[in-house]
Amino acid sequence: MRDKSTEGQLVPGLNVIETTETDNVLRWDGHMVYVEHKVFHNGQVVHERYKRRVTTEVAKALLTTIQLNG
Repeated sequence: MRDKSTEGQLVPGLNVIETTETDNVLRWDGHMVYVEHKVFHNGQVVHERYKRRVTTEVAKALLTTIQLNG
């Protein structure tokens, strides 16, 4: 399921509205846990596979789950 934000944020230095879209799948590249995003400026794709790190709380919860079920 794709999640696309309906409202964007103004990027002052670029004067564009930035929105993102993600499939909300946690990924691990051997160094960090992240979620891939498509980044749009004024509706046009500017980055296809932007890696956004998950928060510390999410990473800790994931680690706890792995340890309990591993």
